[in-house]
Amino acid sequence: MYAVFNAWKDKFRQNIVDMGGRLGGGKVVTSEGATDGPFVEAKEVVGGFMIISAASLEEAMQVARECPGVVMPGSSVEVKEIHTP
Repeated sequence: MYAVFNAWKDKFRQNIVDMGGRLGGGKVVTSEGATDGPFVEAKEVVGGFMIISAASLEEAMQVARECPGVVMPGSSVEVKEIHTP
């Protein structure tokens, strides 16, 4: 699996801006302070994140589609645009 993942990283080296990582704990922040929850309910657990650069949403989807983690049954990657000034 590591060889396949490293080959994918090499192929899309110019697209990968930040390999991100697993997400840890967090807090809910309001104007009154911060608490340990309640968090937004979700059916799936967010395991981590990665930031890539692409000329289009279609290009970003191709990078995600070829990610080794997506080939496992039941797995998915959510692709979101980040708008910058």
